[in-house]
Order: sequence, then structure tokens, then C-alpha cells
Amino acid sequence: MTTSECIFCDRDNQEKNTIISENGVAFSRWDNFPVSKGHAEVIPKRHVASFFDLSDEEVLAIYKLAGETKEIIVAKYHPDAFNIGINEGEAAGQTVHHLHIHLIPRYVGDVPEPRGGVRHIISGKGSY
Repeated sequence: MTTSECIFCDRDNQEKNTIISENGVAFSRWDNFPVSKGHAEVIPKRHVASFFDLSDEEVLAIYKLAGETKEIIVAKYHPDAFNIGINEGEAAGQTVHHLHIHLIPRYVGDVPEPRGGVRHIISGKGSY
């Protein structure tokens, strides 16, 4: 994928991206296909596919922006909790090959049994 084909590199396109906040290194946006009210993503401005390819400066800036975005989500939607996740590689479900960190608000009663959280990504699997 080239940067001209990347939805996140086209961040100023308001039809594709509804920006929440940004800093010099990253921006946050509302997810176009939210799994819950307030589902957002935090994305580096540099086109990079993997979390493990971020510089220390990028990690810190993204972490700070994630906290700021969380506060905006809390003020607007009043969630009870969050799942925070990265789909790192195609086998993990990454379809846009530009790193994006999901901030998924969770609400009491949104699923019958939330215990285990991300451990239920692979259905039917137990501990290894």
C-alpha cells in the first residue's frame, strides 16, 4: 500500500476521517466502523505499519494522545471501561497497513460475560 492509497495518510479528507485531536506526531479519529459508541483510533502521522517500528518519540506522543482521546470519549459517551488494541499483521486482522491503536469503550451489559476480554478474540481457545 502506498501512502496515496492509505486512508490514514489522507487524514485531511473529512469524508474518510473525522479527527478528534492531534499533536505533532499523531492524530486520533472516530472509527468508521465502530464496535461501540465512541470507538476511536490513535494513528501516527508517519506511514508505518508496525508498532515495533515506532521511534521512542512516536510511542510517547501516541501514548499521550491516547490518554487525551480517552478523556474526550469519557466526557462524550461515559463508558464504564476500555479495550485497547492493535491488530499487528494480517494474521492478527490488520487490513489497513498503517498502524492504528483502537480505543474501544465498553459498557456494563454490552456483552453477557466480558470476563477474559481480549482472550476471547480467538473463539474457543483456552490458555496455552
